[in-house]
Amino acid sequence: MAWLEANAPSEESQEDHKTSSGHLPDWAKAWQRKLFDDGWLVPGWPGELGGRNATPVQTMVYFEELSARRIPRALNPQGIGIVAPSTLDHGTDAQKERYLVPTLRGEITWCLGMSEPDAGSDLAALRTRAVLDGDEWIVSGQKVWTSGAHDADFCFCFVRTEPDAPKHKGISVLIIDMSAPGITCRPLPELVEPDYADFNEVFFDSVRVPADALVGERGQGWGISMTSLGHERGMLWIGQQTFLQREVESLIALGKERPELGADPVFRDAVASLWIDAQAMKVMGYRGFAKFASGRAAPEHSLLKLFASEARRRLQLVASEAVGAEAYDRSATTEVTDVRPGTYAEGYLRSFAHTIAGGTSEIQRNIIAERVLGLPKSGEKR
Repeated sequence: MAWLEANAPSEESQEDHKTSSGHLPDWAKAWQRKLFDDGWLVPGWPGELGGRNATPVQTMVYFEELSARRIPRALNPQGIGIVAPSTLDHGTDAQKERYLVPTLRGEITWCLGMSEPDAGSDLAALRTRAVLDGDEWIVSGQKVWTSGAHDADFCFCFVRTEPDAPKHKGISVLIIDMSAPGITCRPLPELVEPDYADFNEVFFDSVRVPADALVGERGQGWGISMTSLGHERGMLWIGQQTFLQREVESLIALGKERPELGADPVFRDAVASLWIDAQAMKVMGYRGFAKFASGRAAPEHSLLKLFASEARRRLQLVASEAVGAEAYDRSATTEVTDVRPGTYAEGYLRSFAHTIAGGTSEIQRNIIAERVLGLPKSGEKR
């Protein structure tokens, strides 16, 4: 696309990496603002919100181009991919006016307050409490694995407002200013890179939040969580498929560069299998997208999330085994991690995170079994 060729941020500028998913370097803020001003941030949205009323197919093609060119749309994916569309769907007019455009223009960033120590994949088991006291909510509890919380300006936080209601009921969503008194963020450094931390433990100690920070109806947060995750997965498969395709091609190139490896039948079979996975994922994505664009349910999105994370792990393992001890050589970095350079071995270790984030593979299998295939829950009789 001509516009991307003329305006995309340089590779040199992108070397100024973010410190977390709640942090935007100056170049990323400028890039996101440029996308917004020229109508390319969220093409399917109206012009005043950074779009150009593009059709679903046009939007998908645009995201494919971005992904193929390895150009990030935004470095705060929670804000752009989840919070902004959820606020558009469920927020009040005042909330939309206050948060939407600043989020889209990269002026504020967000974290998601979902997972808790005893409520990871089972979001409905969350225990963080919010009690209405006059014109304020008093929030107490703990979140964990909260990406970018220590850098984010606001938290899109899921809390329990009706403690006596069934666990899927009584959940509400609050917009919480992360600078409010009573909030403590404790970053969780990575073992491989101790200086880098994205995940956080977040503690809320009687944090006072304005009553008008409630998003949607009180007690209806479970429904918001489903649409929020739906927004996240609607186009996420495009980047995952492009990554898989690109890295399969890298393995093919590796086999050509090293004749002894290219002649190895085990390696050849593994790469062929991964190539088939990449094609199957693209076709499955198109099928799910066609259903989504026509307003029908798209169970493919659950399948794609599971399939993509498991295929990524297989690919990283094949790559690590193919190069042997070189997989641990930190002077021979590769882009196979798709987030920042690292060794193949690091890519393999990080690949396990994709089988957890956004819903574990185990939970995804349960969802597919029960909601897609109609199988009984464990212990139930048909």
